[in-house]
Amino acid sequence: MLVSGDDALAHRLAAELRDVYRQQVTLLVPPSRSPASPPADANVPSGGRALALLGRVSAGIARTGGSRATANGGRGRPDELPVMETDDPDDVALREAGVETAQALALVHEDDETNIRAALTARRLNPRLRLVIRLYNRKLGQHLEELLDQAAVLAVPGMAADDIDSSTTVLSDADTAAPALAATAVTGTSKIVQADGLLLRAAERPPPGRGETADPGLCTLALLSSTSNDPAGVEGTDGSGSDGPLLLPDDRAVATASGRGRIVLEAVTGPDAGPGSRLSGPALPFRELFSRRVRWSFAGVGAAVTALAVASWLTTGDHPLHAAYITLLDLFSINDPAVGADTDRQVLQLLTGLVGLLLLPLLVAAVLEALSSFRSATALRRPPRGLNGHVVLLGLGKIGTRVLGRLRELGTPVVCVENDPEARGVALARRLRVPVIIGDVTQEGVLEAARTHRAHALLALTSSDTTNLEAALYARSIAPDLRVALRLYDDDFATAVYRTLRAAHPGALTRSRSVTSLSAPAFAGAMMGRRVLGAVSVERRVLLFAALEVADLPRLEGRTIAEAVRPGMWRVLALDMTAPGDRRPDLSAAPPDDGTEHTTGLLFDLHPGHLLRPGDRVVVAATRRGLAELLGHRAG
Repeated sequence: MLVSGDDALAHRLAAELRDVYRQQVTLLVPPSRSPASPPADANVPSGGRALALLGRVSAGIARTGGSRATANGGRGRPDELPVMETDDPDDVALREAGVETAQALALVHEDDETNIRAALTARRLNPRLRLVIRLYNRKLGQHLEELLDQAAVLAVPGMAADDIDSSTTVLSDADTAAPALAATAVTGTSKIVQADGLLLRAAERPPPGRGETADPGLCTLALLSSTSNDPAGVEGTDGSGSDGPLLLPDDRAVATASGRGRIVLEAVTGPDAGPGSRLSGPALPFRELFSRRVRWSFAGVGAAVTALAVASWLTTGDHPLHAAYITLLDLFSINDPAVGADTDRQVLQLLTGLVGLLLLPLLVAAVLEALSSFRSATALRRPPRGLNGHVVLLGLGKIGTRVLGRLRELGTPVVCVENDPEARGVALARRLRVPVIIGDVTQEGVLEAARTHRAHALLALTSSDTTNLEAALYARSIAPDLRVALRLYDDDFATAVYRTLRAAHPGALTRSRSVTSLSAPAFAGAMMGRRVLGAVSVERRVLLFAALEVADLPRLEGRTIAEAVRPGMWRVLALDMTAPGDRRPDLSAAPPDDGTEHTTGLLFDLHPGHLLRPGDRVVVAATRRGLAELLGHRAG
């Protein structure tokens, strides 16, 4: 297998394939490029001496333990990955790396154009090659998948349909990591996975009290570490032993666990379900188009005109419609003067003309207010004064943009802070009518303007580790009990920061998340030819959700649901009841938007004695090593 990239995702993906799936991997990287260098998807503001010092610390960690942990998958293995240095994965470089005989190629460069060009070249050199492409643009990714699969069919006419389904896979690290990052900041939503139009969440449940019964949900995915409430404890590392998290426990382990929180799977229903919600903001309401004072003024003028029309009807004896018509002519001063008419008619005409004079400045004020409202609607909004319980999102780059969309799908109020007014997420925030503060998050007054002291959580998702750390520390000084989630690029640095913040603020919730650690398992699963629905982080470990055909899995075919479960490795969650001919190949995507109502075909309440047959498709939850063994690639 070949992995070509220019950042830490390539190294983590290669280590995942080697250590978990036991594959022979060759890594193609640019010359003299540090694997721990962060991507340049957003502006990196300067943070002064403290920021420079933290930057040197982060770089030092990356050069020593960080890079070594990344290259070895965090397991301390002495052997290194075969590395081939090349400036560009062109025709010559791919041939030299062995693309003509390779099983799969992952193109995970930060530049989409580089990935597309290399994918087209690789498909020409090896039509049977399985391609996994990192691409941020969703629509372009769909068209690219169709194009490359069609090219494979034309080059190899006898290729099976199943091979074509897994021939080309386009993924985005932002889409893969966004649900977990957004869920970190939202109470009760936790980690989210989408399957066949159904939104599932892995919700954290505290240990039940005496006499209480724990909510089982659809199933129990994990038991949290017993040291999770210890400020000096290590959260969920692989070396935690019996104190660490227990993934996919059996019923006996769940029943005997005491004093430990748990992660349960739930189905999200109602308006927070997400797939049916619209990202675009609602149309401008009438009450925001005109101020309350203007609306009441119009109501007063309307009442006066109505009263004058009724008086004209009663005094003249005309038809009501004719009386209203005459009143409007007098209101707009286009009727003949009532010279020689009755006194009542003359008085009514004078009063109506007076109301018409009052209507003119009111119309001018309404037009000016409407123009101002439309300008405000197209400009960036400021946080309302009474805003509280919101999420402060720092950074609107690739990751921040996707997280913003997820948070709004969940109905969570958000205030964004971005240094670059031309960042890619600013347009989305304007369309969603989300307040945005343009400024450097490390400068005083910026986080205060975002109402951080009243916020529910802070998500620091800029491309600079030290900027995120500095912003989090400053936010802690504003609100010590604030829920904080940091995007930190280097895993060792993330662990050190997490433990320090947790010990310094034991009463507040602090989380550190690495985008590469959240997205690499999905890329690795696609490299093995399987569509991974999503990845859920359990403390500092990962659970994978995948849709698998039973016919391809000897450990599931011919077994009952009870026999197919292996605690700590994998568990069958749901059965796809859709007829094989009507099944969609990608359960992780939203249902087609064709105007028809989509009903999920997944059945979660499975009888333990149900026999799994070759034609069945199941959704399983598995650890990384469990998925590798389930697919027939035994992990050590």
